[in-house]
Amino acid sequence: QVQLVESGGGLVQAGGSLRLSCAASGRTFNSYAMGWFRQPPGKEREFVAAISRSGGSTDNADSVKGRFTISRDNAKNTVFLQMNNLKPEDTAVYYCAAQALGWLSRLSREYGYWGQGTQVTVSS
Repeated sequence: QVQLVESGGGLVQAGGSLRLSCAASGRTFNSYAMGWFRQPPGKEREFVAAISRSGGSTDNADSVKGRFTISRDNAKNTVFLQMNNLKPEDTAVYYCAAQALGWLSRLSREYGYWGQGTQVTVSS
């Protein structure tokens, strides 16, 4: 079992940057593939990015490709989401998630562990 805590959200102007962090408990962090999802107000949760156990493979939603970068530091039990060139449509609650299935996934239902979420608001 793993517990996840996101941080780094806040208010930023369009074109700015934020770096989200997700701190995980336990000694088996490298057993989990990790993902970032987001939920805009009034909309369903959507996939943002995923990273393999070792960090050697990543997957990004088309809406953020070229702007967001997912990474992880297994020695620190932490996964990151670097968000550059933010746009108002990026405004959402961002969630960190973990899964032990052994492959990258874009599906919320395949992730068994979730953080509490952190709010990102991008002003125009």
